Amino acid sequence: MIRNVVVGRVRAGVPAEQVEAAIQALRDLTVEGVAFRLVGGQDRGLRDGNAHFALTADFVDDEAYRVYDADPEHNRIRRELFAPISESIERIQFALPD
Repeated sequence: MIRNVVVGRVRAGVPAEQVEAAIQALRDLTVEGVAFRLVGGQDRGLRDGNAHFALTADFVDDEAYRVYDADPEHNRIRRELFAPISESIERIQFALPD
């Protein structure tokens, strides 16, 4: 099992509703032939210095992640919804223990 983690900061002045709309677009995303579970949300503000949003998605293997990563709709969401509002985005993919 592969877990993809995305953590980002939004640009000053971006409303929370716009961030939520971008996250919801990924929650609603389906990729033909790929089963995955995506969870995401905005920071609750419980600690200073936190990132502003985070997403996790679990995939059965590396190939499933690669198909998801190359999906045209996924890349449209990244390009049109996340890129304009994001100051920075960090990603990591790692294997979950069996």
